[in-house]
Amino acid sequence: MDLRSLPTRVRDLNPAELLRQTVRTGNVKVTLSLLGPALRGLILQGGRAGQTDMQADHRVRFDWTYERGRDELARLYEAAKRSQWNATTDIDWSVDVDPYDPRHELFPEHELPIAEFPGYLRLNTRERAERRWGLTSWMLSQFLHGEQGALFAACQVTEAIEWMDGKLYGSTQVVDEGRHVEVFFRYLHEKLGKVYTVNDNLFTLIDALMTDSRWDIKFLGMQIMIEGLALGAFGILRQTTREPLLRHLLRYVITDEARHVHYGVIALRDYYHQLPERDRREREDWAFEVATLMRNRFLAHEFYDEYFGQSLSRREWDQMVLRSPYMDRFRRMMFKRLIPNLKRINLLSDRIRPHYQALGLLDFENGRAAPDLSADELIAETDRQLH
Repeated sequence: MDLRSLPTRVRDLNPAELLRQTVRTGNVKVTLSLLGPALRGLILQGGRAGQTDMQADHRVRFDWTYERGRDELARLYEAAKRSQWNATTDIDWSVDVDPYDPRHELFPEHELPIAEFPGYLRLNTRERAERRWGLTSWMLSQFLHGEQGALFAACQVTEAIEWMDGKLYGSTQVVDEGRHVEVFFRYLHEKLGKVYTVNDNLFTLIDALMTDSRWDIKFLGMQIMIEGLALGAFGILRQTTREPLLRHLLRYVITDEARHVHYGVIALRDYYHQLPERDRREREDWAFEVATLMRNRFLAHEFYDEYFGQSLSRREWDQMVLRSPYMDRFRRMMFKRLIPNLKRINLLSDRIRPHYQALGLLDFENGRAAPDLSADELIAETDRQLH
């Protein structure tokens, strides 16, 4: 490869800086497991190639006895079968979506992270609506890309999990994730007409999950981390937008995601309590690094590059977004479920707590974990907090 053909930010980044960007806990095994995905995602920006091949290497467990007996998973499987919905017939796709209609704002102006930015305030009414359309498209694009990652991870987990009850439930999640890809893709293409590339941080995480051979890491990364954070992200967008079709489809998706997180907590709860301490610490550090990647995922750099890259630096943009009231509330809602779930599966020890404290995330540790809340309760709680 000719180094001169690489982007300037790749040529100028030394190995020490890449390591600093990759991990913050200093765990050597975590560093090694994330270094390749970080290089391909954060530096080489592999998600912008249009298509990506990844080498999956994981164990596949067949159970020829078909023994059942995990009652919690069996009940979750029954709930999943009862809750299936058809994206074609259960959603009214005839609803017209106009990004410039002030009666059904995709993203209310007062909620914008850039609402007070002079470069935004100088725009006329239609240009401001266009920026809100762009930001909503960016958010939904990342949801779409995350759901494709969830679809493939659900397939791998269903192959690898040891228990037949887990395999049966996993089959319903594969269907759920395929449906989520379908609805987000259709909404973006038919209603908004705008799709952004996958965010570099999200690509890095998906790469790490797809290429790791350990079944529990796939479970931890997808069921606990990505799905748990998605619950908060979907919930706050559903309450923020005034567009009825988007609100309707997000409610369906939230109902599915609540079951997926529940599945992860059930599967990992006992497993991590009996795991050797050295291995448990590695998972604990890995979860923190992923939490940091996901926290940085919502800085909307792809949106910034299109609309504001010429008017302020990326550092200035990051500071403005991170300070905004909406993004503060957005992050709080995302992590409100994640932290209690990590605590429940024994990945929030006194050793790792200072790292989460530095990010301001420990306020949530005593909240209710996934199995304690139904999808309806999650939605109702979000309604109360936002109103």
